[in-house]
Amino acid sequence: MDKKDLMKYDQLSPFEVKDKLIELAQTHHERMMLDAGRGNPNWVTTTPRHGFFQLGLFALSEAERSFTTMDHFGGYTQPDGLEARFAQFVEKNRSTPGVDFLDKAVTYAQQHLQIAPQDLLLEWCDAIIGNHYPVPDRMLRHAETISAAYIRQEFGAGRPFTTPFDLFATEGGTAAMTYVFQTLKENKILHSGDTIAIGTPIFTPYLEIPRLTDYRFVEVEIAASEDEAWQIPDSEIDKLLDPRVKAFFVTNPSNPPSVKIKDETLARLVEIVKTKRPDLILLTDDVYGTFTQGFVSLFSVLPENTIGVYSWSKYFGATGWRLGIIALAKDNVLDRMLAELSQADKDELAQRYNSITLEPEKLKMIDRLVADSRAVALNHTAGLSTPQQVLMSLLSVFCLMDTDNGYKKAAQELVTRRYNSLYEALGIPQPPDPNAAHYYTEIDIRQVATAAYSQELADWIDQNIHPLDFVFRLADEEEVVLMPGGGFDGPKSSVRASLANLDDADYVAIGKRMKELVDEYYQRWQASL
Repeated sequence: MDKKDLMKYDQLSPFEVKDKLIELAQTHHERMMLDAGRGNPNWVTTTPRHGFFQLGLFALSEAERSFTTMDHFGGYTQPDGLEARFAQFVEKNRSTPGVDFLDKAVTYAQQHLQIAPQDLLLEWCDAIIGNHYPVPDRMLRHAETISAAYIRQEFGAGRPFTTPFDLFATEGGTAAMTYVFQTLKENKILHSGDTIAIGTPIFTPYLEIPRLTDYRFVEVEIAASEDEAWQIPDSEIDKLLDPRVKAFFVTNPSNPPSVKIKDETLARLVEIVKTKRPDLILLTDDVYGTFTQGFVSLFSVLPENTIGVYSWSKYFGATGWRLGIIALAKDNVLDRMLAELSQADKDELAQRYNSITLEPEKLKMIDRLVADSRAVALNHTAGLSTPQQVLMSLLSVFCLMDTDNGYKKAAQELVTRRYNSLYEALGIPQPPDPNAAHYYTEIDIRQVATAAYSQELADWIDQNIHPLDFVFRLADEEEVVLMPGGGFDGPKSSVRASLANLDDADYVAIGKRMKELVDEYYQRWQASL
């Protein structure tokens, strides 16, 4: 594909470019296509899923205790004697995978979260059957308690994290992002023309959504440095001192470099917010945090200023389940900003929300997010489906009970092993990085060229090769699908590889095929001399 044809794809999201790359790679059958483009993991967490399906069978048996004279009908779970019937179910089926886990989960919730077994079983049975709208619509009561305990454990690296907060269960992290942008704009916290800072490289929608006509925000990049192991230099963080910057949106660990913000930078952010910018809004998407050692979220160190977003999708192999949350501290800067709006703005917003509350001016931001997610008028049908919330609870309690972090260590070792295999095949083995998640990696083709040949070749590639040429040729000639790193506001000559969605040996093959293409560039360069 010549440079003119490639330029047509410059404006597309890398996720759309990926579809064309897959199409190209599938036109050849000499070798198996290796798609390391999208970040869907190739593993699933089995134990909580066993528990989920066994719970479904128990709940169905409970439903069948009603309407006994009618075929194909069941009724609501009856609370009387529920705990005893569950004990009988466990005793009868303990050897069945998932049943013992359920029994231990109920006991854990009672002993550590003060949830009465009968109350939890009633919520779970009713929710997994799915015969009620979600009530409360923001999140089921015990699902929130369990998920909040998981968030406290995973976001604070064992540090004290006692700030009270609310959760809103959403259809994955992408829905959470959509709701946050929409509600901040609707509630006059952010306005068209406002300046927002975005930590780059970053998940592409964070770059694309603010540019839509719905928002039209002015973007300032807070750029991580490739030369500093993808950490954010103080000179970039200090851009947040500018009072024109209303909010800072960041993915932590980053996507695609997959590196968490180091402790020193977190401390600098805390200092800026506490001493100079108490009005700064922070939005952190922490979906990859569990793949790092000692992860600390902005939500745990600056809870009053931070909107936390998390998804269970990657860590548990649950992208199809769409399990996410928005977290807001009970005492937060957004509610204070609502209270400080002009009376005219308050009156306008009262008109927006007066169909769902008699005191719209007292409606908290977390509840406005819920209402706005269903265009306010459909607030009574808001909320994540109840079976989804059951699985969210089971995945969370699974990790809460895993006191030696066996699952976490195995997941981290899995992606790290693939990372090392890829870079060794590329001929540029990487030193250990305590801040790396290794879920993705951003590979600068210039670095591969320099390591294999010379800086002169890297310079020639920079000056003569269109940034998309590498990924298109890699798909067409090598049947390997990677995503262009420039679409994430990374280096134009970089590519993003997911280390989650292929088998270990495939990453060796990808590294070798990438190296073959760099070898071809070398031959072209030599021929041009």
